[in-house]
Amino acid sequence: MTIVPTGSVGRSPTPPDRGVGPLLRAWREQRRLSQMELALRADSSARHISFVETGRSRPSEDMVLRLAAHLDVPVRERNALLLAAGYAPHYPETPLDDPSMAALREGMERLIQGYEPYPALVMNATYDVMAANRGITMLLDGVPESLLLPPLNAMRLTLHPEGMAPRIRNLRAWRGHLLEQMERQVALRRSEPLRALYEEVAAYPLPPGTPDEEPGAGLGAGATAYFALPMRIEHEGRVLSFISSVSTFNTPMDVTVAELAIETFLPADPATVKYLHSLLT
Repeated sequence: MTIVPTGSVGRSPTPPDRGVGPLLRAWREQRRLSQMELALRADSSARHISFVETGRSRPSEDMVLRLAAHLDVPVRERNALLLAAGYAPHYPETPLDDPSMAALREGMERLIQGYEPYPALVMNATYDVMAANRGITMLLDGVPESLLLPPLNAMRLTLHPEGMAPRIRNLRAWRGHLLEQMERQVALRRSEPLRALYEEVAAYPLPPGTPDEEPGAGLGAGATAYFALPMRIEHEGRVLSFISSVSTFNTPMDVTVAELAIETFLPADPATVKYLHSLLT
């Protein structure tokens, strides 16, 4: 599947009546750091941090970036902090279909194609699917066309009661894992689009007949022992088991790149390995 850009996915612009001081204080409190702890990390003083947060002192551009780094502020929000302080954004936001992104696009496509026959996909910050390989396409068999209209969204496809959810054998556990993951990202990114997506998918009803626990999921005789929570999904009468792994780019210098993630699904048992190789090779 060719990489498809879906536009900006960031939160609403910083309100014009909020200066950089209150925004930095909000990030510090969210990270549960005292002014002294932040000052020690950023090679500053608690007094200066206090002055910045109350608006008595205007931080330099370097100080804004330094504080943002120590507060683990997402790249998009670092630009918002700079704008609130009266500086130009530091990080560009280059569309994924821009010619300058050609090497990145080609590299990601080679990566997920090279992972076949196992499933792999590329997502943005709100789980829109930018690219996917044949392993993912196989898992989407039977999903209604209405859910496959672009932009595809991984969370909707997985949790919608007419999507993949009815075929996920351990849906309650897998759904809980995904919602907890989204909760952490909402807290980290403070993204309104991401929060809206979380509220949407969290409200999806469970498919009729969803068991409280997957049959045979206990630790009784014959039960499979997994090293991480698997997604166990039915496909053409077989139950396939996958362990999910998500990768992001180190030290991104572009907002678009900072918000990309590559998710790969590693077969969790020999039967899944054998079936995928017979199906896609």
